[in-house]
Amino acid sequence: MSDLSRRAFIARSAAVAGGLSLGAVGTACSSSPDDDAAADRRQPGDAAPFDPTDWASVRDQFALTSEVAQFSAWVLAAHPRPVAEAIERHRAGLDDHTHAYLAATELDAEAALAAAAEEYLGAAPGEVAFTHSTTMGLGLLYGGLRLRPGQRALTTEHDFYSTHQSLALRSARDGVAVDRARLYDDPAAATADDVVARLMAAVSPDTRVVAVTWLHSGTGVKLPVRAIADALADANEGREPDDRALLCVDGIHAVGIEDVTVDELGCDFLVSGTHKWLFGPRGTGIVWGRTDAWQAIDPTIPAFEPNSFGEWSRGLAPQPSAARFGPGGYHAFEHRWAAAEAFRFHLDIGKDRVAARTHGQATQLKEGLAEIDGLTLVTPMDEEMSAGMVCFDMADREPADVLGVLMEAGIDASITPYATQHVRVGPSIVTSPDEVDALVEALRA
Repeated sequence: MSDLSRRAFIARSAAVAGGLSLGAVGTACSSSPDDDAAADRRQPGDAAPFDPTDWASVRDQFALTSEVAQFSAWVLAAHPRPVAEAIERHRAGLDDHTHAYLAATELDAEAALAAAAEEYLGAAPGEVAFTHSTTMGLGLLYGGLRLRPGQRALTTEHDFYSTHQSLALRSARDGVAVDRARLYDDPAAATADDVVARLMAAVSPDTRVVAVTWLHSGTGVKLPVRAIADALADANEGREPDDRALLCVDGIHAVGIEDVTVDELGCDFLVSGTHKWLFGPRGTGIVWGRTDAWQAIDPTIPAFEPNSFGEWSRGLAPQPSAARFGPGGYHAFEHRWAAAEAFRFHLDIGKDRVAARTHGQATQLKEGLAEIDGLTLVTPMDEEMSAGMVCFDMADREPADVLGVLMEAGIDASITPYATQHVRVGPSIVTSPDEVDALVEALRA
């Protein structure tokens, strides 16, 4: 068996359905917990005191093995030390005296979570709801949006399964028509003006919701959300409030990178998990909405919050709001409350510095890849049209073949989970410029 075939076999075994990170290979193929990779895994508490101005110190807050360059760490994030310690602190309290700890902690922890999320997003108090994931947030949002007969939803061909299927479920339930726009033909050549023009050409007088993704996980294209919002504002001129097209954004691959507030972004709703680029607790997510926009959403799952219980006890109809949108019930509280530390971690480093670090490495990577014969960048070189994710193809090489090469070089990568597959890597706050150079050299070799 040739080296290339052997690499492809190893990679394909790991990348089942084209969507898995090669991080799974290291776990599945480990013969013993005493191997080199396992021995290198550190506990977050073993790190030196956190210095948010030092990128080496930032990396040291993660227990990720240093034997592998972590270019897919954002697929399902590891927890930095402040998050891991908060999870353990809350877990210990709940395990020690569950009822007493819950009663003593819940109100303050929920308030701290809301305050941290609002500060990170630049949101007004009461505009953020908390869910378990981006998918849950999108399902609740598109399932609860109040639509009159004849009103339509518009999304794009480039959105992920969660947006497409949330709208498909709504359509199957009550017949809402869903349109799709194609925003670009060649992702590497996508421009803001062309993307906005194509999307707006698909907006009709009956369009009530415009469902887009800030950064496309299949190509690495970042949409000009502010420009889309401005164009939609023009289209909404003269429309009644219940006819206005609402801009709803899946932000999972840009939240945690981009240094913007929700006001600067200009959309009506922003949905994201916190367990990707924010490196927050697994199983946590947010939905932000403008205060007035929440009036268009009917909650689906009863919320465990005082106003909702008051409405129930007095026999009143539930009223829409962010607080009532977040699903009630008992949660994995140790993870939910620790999400506050993920927002604080990024705020301590500085959103501007996180954005510069991530974009800088992505640009360095794209410039290096562009010099390799036979390699085609899928992601735009323009920083305004891209963020941390970089997708590419290599001539005469299947994506799994390339993953095999990178894996043998100690580099973790993934494949886009779409019908058209590309190799996908993501520089972030847990990678370094030196590791970017090593990735380029592994492919050049």
